[in-house]
Amino acid sequence: MNELPRRAVTRTARLASLPLGFAGRTAVGLGKRVGGKSAEVVAAELQARTAEQLFKVLGELKGGAMKFGQAMSVMEAALPEEMAAPYRATLTKLQEAAPPLPAATVHAVLAEELGPRWRTAKFESFNDTPAAAASIGQVHKAVWRDGREVAVKIQYPGAGKALLSDLNQLARVARLAGGWIPGMDIKPITDELKSRMSEELDYNLEAASQRRFAKIFRDDERFAVPDVLVNSEHVIVSEWMDGIPLSTIVAKGTRAQRDAAAERYMEFLLVGPARAGLLHADPHPGNFRLLEDGRLGVIDYGAVNRLPQGLPPAMGSLAAAALCGDARALEAGLRSEGFIKPTMSLDAQALLDYLQPFIDPLLHEEFTFSREWLRNVAAHVNDVRRPEFLVGMKLNLPPSYLLIHRVWLGGIGVLCQLNGTIPARDIVIEHMPGLKLHTLPPPID
Repeated sequence: MNELPRRAVTRTARLASLPLGFAGRTAVGLGKRVGGKSAEVVAAELQARTAEQLFKVLGELKGGAMKFGQAMSVMEAALPEEMAAPYRATLTKLQEAAPPLPAATVHAVLAEELGPRWRTAKFESFNDTPAAAASIGQVHKAVWRDGREVAVKIQYPGAGKALLSDLNQLARVARLAGGWIPGMDIKPITDELKSRMSEELDYNLEAASQRRFAKIFRDDERFAVPDVLVNSEHVIVSEWMDGIPLSTIVAKGTRAQRDAAAERYMEFLLVGPARAGLLHADPHPGNFRLLEDGRLGVIDYGAVNRLPQGLPPAMGSLAAAALCGDARALEAGLRSEGFIKPTMSLDAQALLDYLQPFIDPLLHEEFTFSREWLRNVAAHVNDVRRPEFLVGMKLNLPPSYLLIHRVWLGGIGVLCQLNGTIPARDIVIEHMPGLKLHTLPPPID
């Protein structure tokens, strides 16, 4: 594979191969059952092969297709266990690994971006085997000319066209989905998403964001951000960061590691906007490491939300209204921020009931984020038999909250994968803007 499959028709056909492949394997599975294999054995084989193809297709396409896979891997905690289990390991691989580009292609990019003598002029050594591969680039470990270990992030040739193709496909699907959700204004959301995701192709912009975070959190006791040494349009060289990836802690971390990682992770999502004026907007576990000294290491700044004034102050007021059970204030605040369109009518108490499960972590001194809890939340909001279901159908997502919503939705998924017990209430009250200004009810335990 010398470059990403770029033509829209090619990428669409590859994506279409997933359901078609599943149908073919189902037919084969039926044949095996007729031939005498048990239903359980056939089902296990079918799910394993489907998961393998999912990783192969999404991984090779990279771009927006792989980002979709990474988003699925973050939110698998919300799926029923019998559905999520066969895909969990495969999707988690997308958080830190994907089929790599050949060394010759990598060398060509580095020669174009850093000069023909890049290997001898810039590095003491360079490992041709990638340490990680993501949606639009892969990372190689190297030793810089001054002896420092560095991470060399290289953008895939053709990543721009691939990402644009996937975003256009997403926009077409979103336009169809808009008719199913009466309260949702789809076009501004897809426009904002396309704009933000397109920024990820600009490695100079990403390097600037990383440098700002590195400056703000230099010598911080809780968080660590690697410095950028050199950057160009398609290459970023930054300090190497060791540590235990959160994806590893998700798979086999100790209780202490889970609690420490979850607490630092949640705190960073709130502290980043307040101190740096930027929200790290790619929350999947491969971008975070638990360092030996207890700090949370944070990498990959391609997706950020520029919030020069920090998170919107209204978030604190909305959280306070929900915590205090003030349904009318909650409705008024959501209308003011654009979550409820002026023409949409709904019952304030039903709105509070709909949002209540999301507030539950803030009602306790400590809370354990778990897959079981998230599955219950998902069941609550998606239960068509409950009157609150219609409330969800009437809510809008303002474009200014798009990345905030994406980060917190993904962040909750990661917290539930970590299964950490943390003082979520204290963290939110301390760092969410304006929340400390309200008189809140005491925790219930």
